[in-house]
Amino acid sequence: MSNYTIISPVTEKPVQDIHLADVTETDAIILKAAHAFESWRKVNPGDRARILRAFASLVDSHIEELAQLEVLNSGHTIGNARWEAGNVRDVLNYYSAAPERLFGRQIPVPNGIDITFKEPLGVIGIIVPWNFPMPIAGWGFGPALAAGNTVVLKPAELTPLTAIRLGELALQAGIPEGVFNVIPGKGSVVGDRFVTHPLVRKIVFTGSTGVGKQIMRGCADQVKRLTLELGGKSANIIFADADIEKAAAGAPGAVFDNAGQDCCARSRILIQRSAYDKFMELFEVAVKKFRVEDPSLDTAEMGPLISSTQYARVSEFLPEGTPIAFQGSKPTGPGYWFAPTVLAPKDSKDRAYREEIFGPVVSVLPFEDEADAIRIANDSEYGLSGSIWSRDLARAVRVSRAVEAGNLSVNSNSSVRYWTPFGGYKQSGLGRELGPDALDAFTETKNVFFDTQG
Repeated sequence: MSNYTIISPVTEKPVQDIHLADVTETDAIILKAAHAFESWRKVNPGDRARILRAFASLVDSHIEELAQLEVLNSGHTIGNARWEAGNVRDVLNYYSAAPERLFGRQIPVPNGIDITFKEPLGVIGIIVPWNFPMPIAGWGFGPALAAGNTVVLKPAELTPLTAIRLGELALQAGIPEGVFNVIPGKGSVVGDRFVTHPLVRKIVFTGSTGVGKQIMRGCADQVKRLTLELGGKSANIIFADADIEKAAAGAPGAVFDNAGQDCCARSRILIQRSAYDKFMELFEVAVKKFRVEDPSLDTAEMGPLISSTQYARVSEFLPEGTPIAFQGSKPTGPGYWFAPTVLAPKDSKDRAYREEIFGPVVSVLPFEDEADAIRIANDSEYGLSGSIWSRDLARAVRVSRAVEAGNLSVNSNSSVRYWTPFGGYKQSGLGRELGPDALDAFTETKNVFFDTQG
């Protein structure tokens, strides 16, 4: 048994000690979830839907509490934190409609009737990162519970407070004991046990590509189901015919939101050469206006990095001689503050251009034409998100089909809607979350044939 002291990224002071589960405790909770599955899967669809709606309603009435807790624990701006808590509510409401709509099919066959059923998997292990503790947890447990599974959820060691509170609210809402379990602990202990325990039938992991590969290897031993949402190095492609003013005004939020600690961050800006100077002039004004301040203020657009370790990692990408075009501002004094930074690398071989930094650093690179933009955008091991800016609709369609990424926006930087699919290409992940098809990731399709010739 051990404890972990949560440190505020804003003040660098201790917030709270959290007990970290060991393997024995983890096994006990997994077994509890497995026992609860036998009854939860039998709850009639209407009742399961009603309980999920009650959970959503309770989250809604605690949005401000959850948001303030996230500001304290994670240093998120209060505006973002309110959205994040609201997203949990919305995801629960969306999937509360699923239990009564887990439709199978009747398939025409000779000499009988053939039907399919959507059956829950069992215990689902959800491993949540520290950058968006509430939404990413909800993306996993919402559809998992709706499909009749039980959940064991491991929040990141750095940011467990909102997950713990959501677990308490679930019980208050009427979700039975053992159905939704929150287990704070180390990834090397609790997370690994999710992978190796035979009663955990699926892993949902969001985090680094390196750790995702380790989990994938571990799941192979049991042919365990897996959803992975991993790293990103998304491209923000801006053509000369675009609304350059709008693109420049939106670019800071697209990469510096959550201090750049976002796998969807548009951390590569590709701007057509003929519009490069105009864009950079406007972008500099927008970056220097971007408000980096106490995240509890309603005006804050960016807070600090999550930890001293993350601050050091991001700083490694800016050694002496780095081609910094310009920077924004940051507070002085305590806190893991990092100024929004814009780089102008000479080419796409630059380390800061190619690797995921997970901090408020963006590289801007010019391109010549449509083919060049597509080539540069796809020259990455990642393919999670991205944006395309152009007034030419035909071009926007062509480029959106050609760019290798799971989530693209045209003349927008929006990545996530809970009612549409989310996930990545290449080393950005495996499978899809959210949207109408997420239930397929938490169910087995069972086919049954009835002979009518007897």
